[in-house]
Amino acid sequence: MAAKMNILDPLSSASSESDDGIEVQSECIEVFADGETEEEKSPDFYNHSVFQTTVSFHPRPPSTGSQKSPKCRRQRTTSLNQSSNKGSNESVIRTSHRTIYTAGRPPWYNSEGQKVEPFVIGICGGSASGKTTVAEKIIESLGVSWVTLLSMDSFYKVLTPKQHEESHRNEYNFDHPEAFDFEILSDTLKKLKEGRKVEVPIYNFVTHSRESRTKTMYGANVIIFEGILAFYNKEVRDMLDMKIFVDTDADVRLARRLKRDIAQRGRDLEGVLKQYKGMVQPSFNHYIAPLMVYADIIVPRGGENEVAIQLIVQHVHTQLQSRGLKIREELAQSHAFSGQPLPDTVKLLPTTPQIRGLHTFIRNKDTARDEFIFYSKRLIRLVLEYTLSLMKFNATIVDTPQGVTYEGKRMATDKICGVSILRAGETMEQAVCDVCKDIRIGKILIQTNLQTGEPELYYLRLPKDIKDYKVILMDATVATGAAAMMAIRVLLDHDVQQSNIIIVSLLMAESGVHSIAYAFPDVQIVTTAIDPEINEKFYVLPGIGNFGDRYFGTEYN
Repeated sequence: MAAKMNILDPLSSASSESDDGIEVQSECIEVFADGETEEEKSPDFYNHSVFQTTVSFHPRPPSTGSQKSPKCRRQRTTSLNQSSNKGSNESVIRTSHRTIYTAGRPPWYNSEGQKVEPFVIGICGGSASGKTTVAEKIIESLGVSWVTLLSMDSFYKVLTPKQHEESHRNEYNFDHPEAFDFEILSDTLKKLKEGRKVEVPIYNFVTHSRESRTKTMYGANVIIFEGILAFYNKEVRDMLDMKIFVDTDADVRLARRLKRDIAQRGRDLEGVLKQYKGMVQPSFNHYIAPLMVYADIIVPRGGENEVAIQLIVQHVHTQLQSRGLKIREELAQSHAFSGQPLPDTVKLLPTTPQIRGLHTFIRNKDTARDEFIFYSKRLIRLVLEYTLSLMKFNATIVDTPQGVTYEGKRMATDKICGVSILRAGETMEQAVCDVCKDIRIGKILIQTNLQTGEPELYYLRLPKDIKDYKVILMDATVATGAAAMMAIRVLLDHDVQQSNIIIVSLLMAESGVHSIAYAFPDVQIVTTAIDPEINEKFYVLPGIGNFGDRYFGTEYN
């Protein structure tokens, strides 16, 4: 915003700040649970859920031979955004068997696969001025399903032994610019703005130390960065689209700080007052208050200033609307590739009478569910065997049991990871494990939002070193390519190279193939068939219907 705004309100905020960077989400969905292996539960995997889920288990009915599927079928669960009144402290619910989160992540890229920059808000102000409260009020009023809140408190430097002693005597100045690691902070904010995964440090205010574990966070439609010196570093300041300064009376800030540090950080009254008078207030006067000159908006008295919050929210909504993304609709309406030859990166399983026969079974609407599963598994096995044949092999010589040498081939890499796009892609996991020994498996859950028609990311579980792997990305069918493009974008944001990604599917629409190849020209595409059209419901024509519903025996409500 070009003009600075000073927004006054007679009310003062008495809310205290929290110190952890959090991801805030607000939507609901129900999905079927999937079991985790011991490896997948280990620290070697990213286990990142981004949605609220209630998990229910439905025993699958026994096989009925060649009979038709029974009319009484499980109801298919869908992604339908609903408003939630849960606060940020309720965004994660844990039980002994499950973790419940909120909200799906909408597309953070355009129809050409290029990332669209999020709107970044910086909130600056003195210690205990109400910055986090203002941030949470903005998030609550925005009603945006994916917002990342990053706190500057996560980026305190690692203290030396001498500084540790000073901190325990309340003689170390945590409000001085030298106390913060601006290099790591700038790099983290830059990656979030690029939509990439970051590992945010966790600072322990009781022990005055950085913990060994980190918090995995991702970019978002809106990123809010708050801290006492949020505007101090020019590189960080230049990344902020809107700069807000929270101006709160010194007595109010002191009262909040006393309450917070004594109750939450285990300090005593004398120590807090000593630190405040000797370092906190002088640092505010010398380093923080002068930063007000950079603010676009000045908000006195923090989170209860409803006028300020609404004006900020109105501006952010305007910015988001101008950056609005309609990925699936744009892909479905694109006719630019119609009739063009297939890209060189597309590999089609050679069509034989056997392949045509398998397609006849799975395309037939009257095929019973158990037969549909059986013939789908056969086709999945064949396309995955074909996929492995496309990988690089090196010449090798082995000795046979008869003592004769044999000139053979060996795959050039043993670092292969299969990643399924849930739920239909999960049907391909067993086959890839059968044909590729000791392969690692990751999962990405993407579902369509029935209100917007757009794909949304809800969950991912990937090996932490996935950037070093050749990735076989699996989905049963690809229509517009919207879900596949989101999954590829996730892998790229985890530093996987395009040339190391192979997307494998049983059936693809021609427009989806071209959209993926145009957006990601180095990604290989492998399928058993390419159909010419998609309908208004984004089904492939002639197609096979909804693969997941037919395979799992589910249907819409």
